[in-house]
Amino acid sequence: MRVLLSKLAIVAFLAAPAVALAAPQTTTGTVKSFSPKQMTLTLDNGTVYMLPKGYKNPGLKAGEKVSITWNMAGKKHEATAVKILQ
Repeated sequence: MRVLLSKLAIVAFLAAPAVALAAPQTTTGTVKSFSPKQMTLTLDNGTVYMLPKGYKNPGLKAGEKVSITWNMAGKKHEATAVKILQ
């Protein structure tokens, strides 16, 4: 029984970093460009975020300060939420 529990503890310990990397992240920045046709949002630091299908534009434009919640999907930043800051 102890051997089984120790093996489960090792597996849980090794899997924890992978779960932490999958957690959504939040970034704030200034919009450099927004393309509703390509469904992309580029911040002034050059990072491009892919917006979800059906994304409703709340009035994004260059110079707008935003908060983006996103996940990595391969090498792409996929936005799950975009909020305009004041």
